[in-house]
Amino acid sequence: MFNTSQRELLRVISESGPLSRTDLAAAIGLSKAAMSGIARELIDRGVLHETETVYGQGRPSVLLDLKPECAFFIGISLLEDPAPMILSDLNGNIIARQQLPHSRDPKVIANAIAYGLPEILKGHPQASSKLAGIGVALSGFVDEKQATCVQSTLLGWQDVPLAEFIRQASGVDTFIENDAKAVAVSEKLFGIARDVPNFSIVSLGDGIGCAHVIDGRLYRGNHGGAGEIAHATIEPGGAPCRCGKRGCLDTIASMTAIKEMARAAGLKCTSLSELEEEASLGTAEAIAIIHKAGAAIGLAISHLIQMNDPGMILVTHVEGSFEGLFGTVVQQAVEANVLPRYAGQTPIRTRRVDSDVWARGAASIAAHNFLIGPNIS
Repeated sequence: MFNTSQRELLRVISESGPLSRTDLAAAIGLSKAAMSGIARELIDRGVLHETETVYGQGRPSVLLDLKPECAFFIGISLLEDPAPMILSDLNGNIIARQQLPHSRDPKVIANAIAYGLPEILKGHPQASSKLAGIGVALSGFVDEKQATCVQSTLLGWQDVPLAEFIRQASGVDTFIENDAKAVAVSEKLFGIARDVPNFSIVSLGDGIGCAHVIDGRLYRGNHGGAGEIAHATIEPGGAPCRCGKRGCLDTIASMTAIKEMARAAGLKCTSLSELEEEASLGTAEAIAIIHKAGAAIGLAISHLIQMNDPGMILVTHVEGSFEGLFGTVVQQAVEANVLPRYAGQTPIRTRRVDSDVWARGAASIAAHNFLIGPNIS
């Protein structure tokens, strides 16, 4: 859809935000005249538009930015029941949403998505004519082409060509991705990591996800498995994990594991917030669980810092907060386990995410392929 020069321009704007033609020319290494020609092509196609005028020394500069309504995307999360399905523009803004019945049968999922398209597009004629792709987020390993689910314990899948099933059913280009990697792409395109070339995301929910962006690009590894800290062994010989091993981080620090430990201790806590409240009252069992889970997460993050030396660690979480004991324990464990030279140098940001995070991340995978192309390894 775009040639190499156009994609490079779109990549720079997607990473940096609105820029002048002079700044774009400098960033890409072209003359201003050549850059202006490329920009004019994209403006004529409705992909870019001129925004504000910036006044300073010399002639005023007109900033160029992506035009949000130039393309629209569908995002579906297979992590929830029912499965959320959203319609978003090129800025990641959600325009419409609906729910799909959950299924583990990939062809049933593909047909449900195709059946749901007319409904979610109803009342949005512009989106109907400019639908540029479908993205699907799931728990599991995805191949480098973002087409096949290599393995998903949660879904019980192995080597399932889900993208092709959906493409055949809907007639729309489709890309699938691991849930944490989808959120990482979303944060790079639309979120707080837009101007951070190297960062890691740790997503804390019923399970634990992780993904890395290196030099501005999602790093997937040779087999799509980069970032699987959930199944890094933290407690040798510990509790059995759904992956078949023992003592994985997921068995100690996921919300599922925390709630199971609370039940085993006789606590009636159904969330991290309730466990924090018990801990604040001095309940020894609650304090011990929080210390165990928080120390495990902190240890895993310290390993990420020492292996990748990222510019930021972003921890996304779906419940509770990092203002209490849990967050304190995580930070202390990080500081205790990194080399002194790294201590305090990597900002660790936390953000509570809503239920749209996975579907929005899925849509961002389709948006990324539209803008920059499929090679994001």
